[in-house]
Amino acid sequence: MRARTRKILKYSEIILASASPRRRELVKKIDGFSFTAKPSFADENYGGLSGAEEITVFLAEKKATEVFSRFGGLVLGADTVVVSPSGEILGKPSCAKQAESMFATLCGRTHTVVTGVCLLCKEKKVAKFEKTYVTFGAFDEKIVYNYIESGNAYDKAGGYGIQDAELKPLIKRVDGDVDNVIGLPVRLVKEMLKESF
Repeated sequence: MRARTRKILKYSEIILASASPRRRELVKKIDGFSFTAKPSFADENYGGLSGAEEITVFLAEKKATEVFSRFGGLVLGADTVVVSPSGEILGKPSCAKQAESMFATLCGRTHTVVTGVCLLCKEKKVAKFEKTYVTFGAFDEKIVYNYIESGNAYDKAGGYGIQDAELKPLIKRVDGDVDNVIGLPVRLVKEMLKESF
């Protein structure tokens, strides 16, 4: 009896549906592919969705779909949110006061970072999410105010970047994938590529 062979999809390039410089650096950790980055112009409204996992996967799919509609190929979309200890989804702060409030919420406790990822090509779509738990130390005025003053808080979900050296004294523990907190769960993406593409 002849064995049924499964078609193996082969792509040499991944199109990253993002303008994030952090994601552009992280995606380089994935061996065997070349990469280009194309910003997504998808509407990031997630309607009546409420759970962080559902929201991030939904937005990752929207970003990937919008870029795929223009360029085709194999597209990787991602969306990251920070979830406060009380369950509030924290986006990017728009002002110093909002950034300070986010730090006050996160300091001294453990919060969750969720990233939804979507790999999309003509033949298939696969979407998953990754969670990482981050514990901050007590609110330190010098660290927090200097960080906000530097301007680094404004383009990051939750108002911080775990990779920023000036915040290192505030980070007490990370349970899970640090890359996920930066913006792209590289390990998960590698697994998805191996399993499905």
